Amino acid sequence: MGDAIVVEGLSKAYTKRHAPPVRAVDGISLTVRSGEVFAFLGPNGAGKTTTIKMMCGLITPDAGSVRLNGVDVLRDRFQAMQQIGVVLEGTRNVYWRLTAWENLMYFGRLKGFAGRKLTRRAEQFLRELELWDRRNDLVNEFSRGMQQKVSIACALIHDPPIVLLDEPTLGLDVAASLTVRRWIANLVREQAKTVVLTTHQLDMAQELSDRVAIMNKGHLVANQTVSELLRIFREEYYQIRLKGRLNGHRPAWLDGLSVVTEEDETILSGSLPGQNALHQLLDNLHELGLPLLEARRVEPDLEEVFVKLVNGERKLAISSTPEEGKATL
Repeated sequence: MGDAIVVEGLSKAYTKRHAPPVRAVDGISLTVRSGEVFAFLGPNGAGKTTTIKMMCGLITPDAGSVRLNGVDVLRDRFQAMQQIGVVLEGTRNVYWRLTAWENLMYFGRLKGFAGRKLTRRAEQFLRELELWDRRNDLVNEFSRGMQQKVSIACALIHDPPIVLLDEPTLGLDVAASLTVRRWIANLVREQAKTVVLTTHQLDMAQELSDRVAIMNKGHLVANQTVSELLRIFREEYYQIRLKGRLNGHRPAWLDGLSVVTEEDETILSGSLPGQNALHQLLDNLHELGLPLLEARRVEPDLEEVFVKLVNGERKLAISSTPEEGKATL
């Protein structure tokens, strides 16, 4: 398995009048392997969109490089763009005054496709995305979800090996979101494509992704496989069940833990820095006089991991390539 995307030392700063430059992306490096789903996550303003636009040649970096299947985006932009299909966040990825079919014909021919090959692919996409019956309707008459489906089909009409999806389910209802999720999984499983996915739906990222990079304030704060990232935090994440209620009494040593009351039980959950901290917590709980029902280590979800990394509660050693060792706290 080779490298589909290689980013090295990528940086971009924006200047504002009468203000110091704002460094949106600060020297990040990462590698995306061929045939994997790579989730690129971060809060608003983290630098994700700027990085994505540099990957697809829409923004010129101040420093660094991006290679798509070995093709340098800056040095050979036309050839690089043949390697990638892009759906950027927003609704204006297609022409609203054209029909769904006309959009696919236009973008297909723009990418060098024509004839039966193009029409077969267009029909396949519209059927898979449940738009075949609306193929001759203008896109501006479509719902937000239908417009997004047309955008995805147009991005893939030229059969690119790399697909970059920026918030692909934004604004979609549950049914449309599930259709897009299934389609993303199919791109990798059956078509062997490489997918870079940005989303605020962390459950989707956890479900679909092989690897995750998390960006914050222009820097990478994580770049690991999903399983490795969850394993690290699983080692310190606990759930404790007690018989009875705290009755409004919450001592300071419970700060940082989630406290939930269910019927006549209290459930505490959260991360602890080690076994000593766990033992101390259990001793403190014993003094409250609430019987201990269970104390166990549990697996956090990606959302919990994301929050801790972005808030600076945990730091990881970052590698730019999948082979450079394991992540550590």
